[in-house]
Amino acid sequence: MGAALRGALRPCARAAVPGPRAYHGDRVSTLGTRPDPGSAVYQENYEQMRALVGQLHERAQRIRLGGGEKARARHRSRGKLLPRERVDGLLDPGSPFLELSQFAGYQLYGDEEVPAGGIITGIGRVSGVECMIVANDPTVKGGTYYPVTVKKHLRAQEIALQNRLPCIYLVDSGGANLPRQADVFPDRDHFGRIFYNQAIMSSKNIAQIAVVMGSCTAGGAYVPAMADENIIVRKQGTIFLGGPPLVKAATGEEVSAEDLGGADLHCRQSGVTDHYALDDNHALHLTRKIVRNLNYQKKLDVTVEPSEDPLFPADELYGIVGANLKRSFDVREVIARIVDGSRFSEFKALYGDTLVTGFARIFGYPIGIIGNNGVLFSESAKKGAHFVQLCCQRKIPLLFLQNITGFMVGRDYEAEGIAKDGAKMVSAVACANVPKMTIIIGGSYGAGNYGMCGRAYSPRFLYLWPNARVSVMGGEQAANVLATVAKDQRAREGKQFSSAEEAALKAPIMARFEEEGNPYYSSARLCCGFCRLLVKAQWRREGVAADLPHAAECALRRGPPGPRARSLDQPMAAGV
Repeated sequence: MGAALRGALRPCARAAVPGPRAYHGDRVSTLGTRPDPGSAVYQENYEQMRALVGQLHERAQRIRLGGGEKARARHRSRGKLLPRERVDGLLDPGSPFLELSQFAGYQLYGDEEVPAGGIITGIGRVSGVECMIVANDPTVKGGTYYPVTVKKHLRAQEIALQNRLPCIYLVDSGGANLPRQADVFPDRDHFGRIFYNQAIMSSKNIAQIAVVMGSCTAGGAYVPAMADENIIVRKQGTIFLGGPPLVKAATGEEVSAEDLGGADLHCRQSGVTDHYALDDNHALHLTRKIVRNLNYQKKLDVTVEPSEDPLFPADELYGIVGANLKRSFDVREVIARIVDGSRFSEFKALYGDTLVTGFARIFGYPIGIIGNNGVLFSESAKKGAHFVQLCCQRKIPLLFLQNITGFMVGRDYEAEGIAKDGAKMVSAVACANVPKMTIIIGGSYGAGNYGMCGRAYSPRFLYLWPNARVSVMGGEQAANVLATVAKDQRAREGKQFSSAEEAALKAPIMARFEEEGNPYYSSARLCCGFCRLLVKAQWRREGVAADLPHAAECALRRGPPGPRARSLDQPMAAGV
């Protein structure tokens, strides 16, 4: 868990020149203790977490298949690569791929399965450049856009804009899903926003590259049309605002898809496309050449030191954290297993101790860490606001480790002004002008979600562990609140509220909160995203960077692009 979290935060260390270390031998600031692996609590936690991770891997593997077997066979029979094969063929050999929102659409449309939301998005290295890749999956409902498909596409573009990542669109889509057009087409953040974002990013010199590998119909035709440079595959890719059936219905003209909008037409006559590809592999080769010619530059405005392993094995987090959120754990034990040398310079260690704040390095890069050790009091909130402002002043990115039940409630705390103190922290997080990244390692409830940089506070990346829960409050608390309201109403009416009635009221409420607080529920709706391989069965350092290698480099990237530290066409292998 901790090892892959380090992988999630791992920047491209080879692309930066390490800076000098100012101090040495500062072991006095190391964190962490050795747990007792023989204790009943440790073993129970370990087994529960391992079961959750096994379930996560199993579901992720099914999603990776995409559409059904018949759809995949039909796709291959047309001489096409499967969408994940296209992504693999585009990436530098041996380099990792940070897939985003893999569980989008999971059980969202009842019996209608939409694996990965019908679209693959993620950050990968192409010709030495980190790019945002968006690939339609035509084996899932013909690659048509469901509401969640649009949301996932827009989320990928948002990340690309924030982190100045060139965008590569592997287009093979039937356009909007017509039965759901009311939730796909007309609104601000619907289908048309994709093209708006393309225009905005292009104007900011963030390259937009489209590869037409299949159908590109109606509004979808604007993806390649609005790209800075595009490619189309012969006898496979088509671009038209109105397909053959619409042309016949509107004008009576009968025309084939290839004659109406194929590669020969657009490369030789219309000039809509720039490059003519013979097949999928040729198209991917041309895409890599385009990226090499971008003259892409980037800059990280932070100092980098040599990376070090933590002092403690990451697999101990299985037994330390566990799946039972009612069991407390010290967030310092998590920090000790993800930061370089397990060193942590804690800020205000003796004040507001239910919030842990401090500075550390992960793979040599500086980061400010904010982690929960219980409910937030006024002191904790003021401390958090102070630390966030300090990181902004020093231009140090922020990492939030969420395990929060919320702010403290009660008459005395209200009298002490906890609402105002909490608002200070929420305001500081909202206004923070440094990259923010959030990982939910336990519960994320109520206003605590806001103060700890939940989705509404625009973290550049937000991940959760498979034991996480996200909701306005716990199911038991919600059931008690609503039961109290019902009991008071009955009392005003002069009636009794029996124990049986109370139990009957509470049961469905608790069941609903359990379902909606589940991490798969949040991930399906893109409220959060799984750190998919965050908890690994094998704990070898050389393997942990394969899943989430780019998150920190993207999160740390700031300001106008500067010169690259390495050749654009030099492939970079995965791993540490």
